[in-house]
Amino acid sequence: MKYGNTGDGHAGDASRTGGVASTPWDGTLRSWNPSGWDDIGVSTAVFQNSRLHILFAIVLAVCAVPVAFGSPFLWPIMLVPVGVVVWVLRVRTTVDAEGVTVRRIVGGRRVPWSQISTLHLKDRRVSAVLSDGAELTLPAVSVRDLPQLAAASGGRLPDPAGEEA
Repeated sequence: MKYGNTGDGHAGDASRTGGVASTPWDGTLRSWNPSGWDDIGVSTAVFQNSRLHILFAIVLAVCAVPVAFGSPFLWPIMLVPVGVVVWVLRVRTTVDAEGVTVRRIVGGRRVPWSQISTLHLKDRRVSAVLSDGAELTLPAVSVRDLPQLAAASGGRLPDPAGEEA
């Protein structure tokens, strides 16, 4: 027996859902509350690096302790794990109906949709090509995030996973 989403936030028998065992993401942003999932429509989408990288930084710090304190001049090695944690917590791309906000380790930039002419896809990374020809890399946004990016853009970007006519 296969199970799928019954529409009320709970899994159920696939025969009650029209035989569909699972449904693909339909581009609707949802929020969770105690009564279940609510459609919140098009709002803000935040793309950030995986918090799992912090675990990598902790392991790196533990392994670096003997090296860093083995010599009086190697203690700056301990700054590498700190830099990884700062990178994970700080770097992100926020997309809403008004524009795109890119935040880097130092500084950030807000670009309205009127200044973005197209998107450039290269090696699973996404960049926004601005109207003046400059390219703005969107950190933590990959090609697989394009449907969510399109949903959060307020209709300014076409959904690449949309159904063909």
